[in-house]
Amino acid sequence: LTVIIQSYMNITLLMELRATGWVEMENRNAIFKELHFKTFNQAFGFMSRVALQAEKMNHHPEWFNVYNKVQITLTTHDCGGLSKRDIKMAKFIDKIALCF
Repeated sequence: LTVIIQSYMNITLLMELRATGWVEMENRNAIFKELHFKTFNQAFGFMSRVALQAEKMNHHPEWFNVYNKVQITLTTHDCGGLSKRDIKMAKFIDKIALCF
């Protein structure tokens, strides 16, 4: 029963993230999102805010930036897939992105 409840909670959390643009990667146990900003400065400012939070959480995203585009992949290498830390980081990223 505990496994069923945990699976349901994970599915619910992933559905919430899908609603904000996160997608599950086909080739690995990770989630991905691409964000677009008006300028490079906004993209870099966003990345700086996420970087500070990542240091606090000791949970660092894989990301790629070109001008105003930021691509982010979240996974937990320690457990070989998604964890609550990824969900927490994704929610933080969504919240911060609204500020830019």
